[in-house]
Amino acid sequence: MDLRRLAVLAAALAALAGGWWVRGAEASIHTYDREPFREVGNAFLLSGGSEGIVADGADLAAPGSSFIKFVNVTFWRTPEAAESHAKMAHSTGLVQAILFEAADRDNIGGSAYGGQRSICCTPDLAKLEGCKQGEVIRRPSSDDPDWPYVLDTHFSANHLSVKLEDDQVRVTKTGMYNLFFISCDPKLRGLTMSGKTIWRNPGGYLPGRMAPLMKFYVLMSLVYLLVMIVWFSQYIRFWRDILPIQNWITLVIALGLFEMTLWYFEYLNFNSSGVRPVGITTWVVTVGAIRKTVSRLLILSISMGYGVVRPTLGGLTSKVLLLGLTYFLASEMLDIAENVGTINDISGKARLFLVLPDAFLDAFLILWIFTSLSRTLEKLQARRSSVKLDIYRKFTNALAISVIASVAWIGYEVYFKATDPFSERWQSAWIITAFWDVLAFVLLVVICYLWAPSQSSQRYAYSGEAADDDDEEAQSLTKGDGEVGMVKIDKDRNVGASNAFSLEDEAEEDKRE
Repeated sequence: MDLRRLAVLAAALAALAGGWWVRGAEASIHTYDREPFREVGNAFLLSGGSEGIVADGADLAAPGSSFIKFVNVTFWRTPEAAESHAKMAHSTGLVQAILFEAADRDNIGGSAYGGQRSICCTPDLAKLEGCKQGEVIRRPSSDDPDWPYVLDTHFSANHLSVKLEDDQVRVTKTGMYNLFFISCDPKLRGLTMSGKTIWRNPGGYLPGRMAPLMKFYVLMSLVYLLVMIVWFSQYIRFWRDILPIQNWITLVIALGLFEMTLWYFEYLNFNSSGVRPVGITTWVVTVGAIRKTVSRLLILSISMGYGVVRPTLGGLTSKVLLLGLTYFLASEMLDIAENVGTINDISGKARLFLVLPDAFLDAFLILWIFTSLSRTLEKLQARRSSVKLDIYRKFTNALAISVIASVAWIGYEVYFKATDPFSERWQSAWIITAFWDVLAFVLLVVICYLWAPSQSSQRYAYSGEAADDDDEEAQSLTKGDGEVGMVKIDKDRNVGASNAFSLEDEAEEDKRE
């Protein structure tokens, strides 16, 4: 089986990866280190986490059951708040832990006479809702009267801290769960919290939206490995005729395989330990940023005709490298902000100052790529290089399709996030991330297909073409089987003597560009 057939097979496997649904969903360990409460309306509030949890119906004591566990959760108030109470007082401040499913979010809080919505019960709301003044307003869920789940903790006397009783809450319904720590006591301004909560499902500690990605990265690693094996076998077979651009393609394939494998092991470690080490995640993100940068520079270099129409980029090399460095830094910062330390299924506000530079550089790259492609196509038409022209037209079509698909997907991603502010569709959110990896892989396979190593690679890159030789060269480039007669080789040598690639002419073109 040749490289092109296996490349098509790999692309099909990648498409399966994009549509491969994984049922299991996991959770993680949230650690709090003197986290401060913030004032929201008439309450002091601290978010404890938001994750998708799958209920398996098992007993709470059974291994692999779904639960959320509170461990060593301690609340700290200010010395001024503690000293305002007598040493013998019994209850001197209430803090409540509220755990609810996203569908029941309207069961928390209320408003009196159509006014502003309040989290804590006020005198007017006590009359209307029947709630207890100074506590969080809670209405039972229609599915389970015990939910939203509330845990109460009272400060005693003038103590500075109070520990929440360790508890393990069984999850019996699949959904997006939110945890908030709330105090309605105005005297508890400056409240902080320490401890941890353990969110776990039968499969481990991964957040719900990440769990399918772990198996997705397994499949992506396999298809990258398949392409790597086939490409490298061709690379070794025709190593004497390898073009510089094919060396860069080899590097991108290796980086892709390395990145997908690292993501899998990073998720595997997270799933088994419940924590996401900053060092490991940063390392994985960095490899991904390098892969994306090299991939874009490869496409840009091909568009300029590097290794096919021209042997070097000439005076444009420094500009290309500068753009690559800038893109790497922008991509690295954005990926670190989105991945390092992130364990919640509900992401924070968009980091506009990190997203915009990355988007701007991508747009600039696309513009430069298609401008360079246009010039390269004009050169090939002027030289009547029909075989190269055909390959570059196919490459242009593939790029155009990928850009259209990217723009359409960005529109869908914006719609998806705008219509799901509470991440209730978390079970399918993994597809947003997976699409970009699949698209990058498919485009790489197209490049491998068009620039596969063959016996005629060097002659194809650096010699002119006679019109009557197009069919024979096309067959040689497509099959790469080396079945070219000695007569043909001698003829090419003679033609090459008069029509060979001119470095002086190309240098002049570089100056004009």
